[in-house]
Amino acid sequence: MRKILTFVIIFNSLLFASNNGDSDHERKIRIEKQLKIEMEKEKKYSREQTFYSTEYYDFKGAEVNEESLKSIPDLEIDDLDMDSVYD
Repeated sequence: MRKILTFVIIFNSLLFASNNGDSDHERKIRIEKQLKIEMEKEKKYSREQTFYSTEYYDFKGAEVNEESLKSIPDLEIDDLDMDSVYD
């Protein structure tokens, strides 16, 4: 029984470790891609040296990448009781 339990624990830990490696690699690729985009924007802004008004500003580039939202864990929010804060 102990051998089976030990095998199951080791097997599950190996599966868990293999899944984390893929997500880390994908995360690094996503970060590098976004970093290249931001560096190109900064080069453009440094050449032009202008402040953009709302009609010329690229709001689409300031949006959050939806692929990166998948890797963020859900947060558990506790109810805030203000009575216990001042005790």
